[in-house]
Amino acid sequence: MPLVTPAPAATQSAVSAAYDRLTEVFPSLRIDEFGQGRALPGETGWVGAEQLAQDGAALDAFLAWDDEQVLKDYGQKARPDVVASFGLHRYAWPACLLITVPWFLHRRVPRFPAANVALQRALGRMAVRVTDFACLPGDPAAELPGAHVVPDEEALRAEVRAAVAEHLQPVLTGFGPRMRRGPRALWGMVTDEIVEGLWYVGHLLGEEHRAMAELEELLPGTEKPYVGRPGFRELTGPDGQALPTRDRASCCLFYTLRPEDTCVTCPRTCDADRVARLTASSAN
Repeated sequence: MPLVTPAPAATQSAVSAAYDRLTEVFPSLRIDEFGQGRALPGETGWVGAEQLAQDGAALDAFLAWDDEQVLKDYGQKARPDVVASFGLHRYAWPACLLITVPWFLHRRVPRFPAANVALQRALGRMAVRVTDFACLPGDPAAELPGAHVVPDEEALRAEVRAAVAEHLQPVLTGFGPRMRRGPRALWGMVTDEIVEGLWYVGHLLGEEHRAMAELEELLPGTEKPYVGRPGFRELTGPDGQALPTRDRASCCLFYTLRPEDTCVTCPRTCDADRVARLTASSAN
């Protein structure tokens, strides 16, 4: 009988519980952790953040998927810069959650150099290697290898901002030439990905208002390279109900495919349209 080599045991870290909780409420995203002795997946369908940062064949293949998806969904081709913008969104949205969800749930902030993250978006999976993380005094995880204890909540918020910037800066370098956008516009997109991702997950967790309040503190509008504040505000529905909304810091370019159908958080979408769409959404 041939010997069967058992699969390596799942790697656990200070942020594993946060990733498990994320998958519970958002099953479309599963995060697998890999220890130092295991290479991140590299088979067909997987792409590493480090590869996306190189603006080469891996990025070509990544964006070809978006090009095909746009044609399938909307029956028309998109401009190359629009395809690149969609592709960046589809990477950056889950990548930001790798950092913001452990912070939101357990006040732990992992660091991810680009070499330590890979994505398989068709399956909704990410592979990560956690080596270093920040936490607060008194956290039991402070005794673990790789822990960096910071003095207070504001210092931990600074770690979140630094961790996202460290991970996405190389990725923006790869995507930037294809997107025809300057640094301010690119970091406006990152600001939106941070906000939209945690806002959505906060809603799934039943903690939407806390997520909104914490995002306002995380992104006060003065921390470079980020652009703008979360931009949350509240509208009133036809029955007097409160309808949370926000104004994006960047444009997702969806209007280039459907000019008559702007995003509900687009600054060009008037409040009356927002109320109608938000009311219809909450009724479903």
